[in-house]
Amino acid sequence: QVQLVESGGGLVQAGGSLRLSCAASGYIFGLNAMGWYRQAPGKQRELVAQITRGGSTDYADSVKGRFTISRDNAKNTVSLQMNCLKPEDTAVYYCNADRSPPFTDYWGQGTQVTVSS
Repeated sequence: QVQLVESGGGLVQAGGSLRLSCAASGYIFGLNAMGWYRQAPGKQRELVAQITRGGSTDYADSVKGRFTISRDNAKNTVSLQMNCLKPEDTAVYYCNADRSPPFTDYWGQGTQVTVSS
């Protein structure tokens, strides 16, 4: 099993910044992609950003140029630097990690990010 623990959420004004961090522990051998998803009230969970073990990244169009994902393979951590935050970024943010084969993914408990206008 893999445990993912997030930190860094909170309340910020529009235009501000937050940094989310996630630490993986447990059976972390062979983890591939790590990333962040978010879910706003009444909406489906969506991918925000993802980074592979090799460093390839993928971002949702809505956060490109504002958010930066990074990863420390030695420490088994992934971080999300969020700048120029907008009210529409308000959501619960979940850390995610996966491995394959067979494909298995893991989730953190979520951390609330609230951006006030």
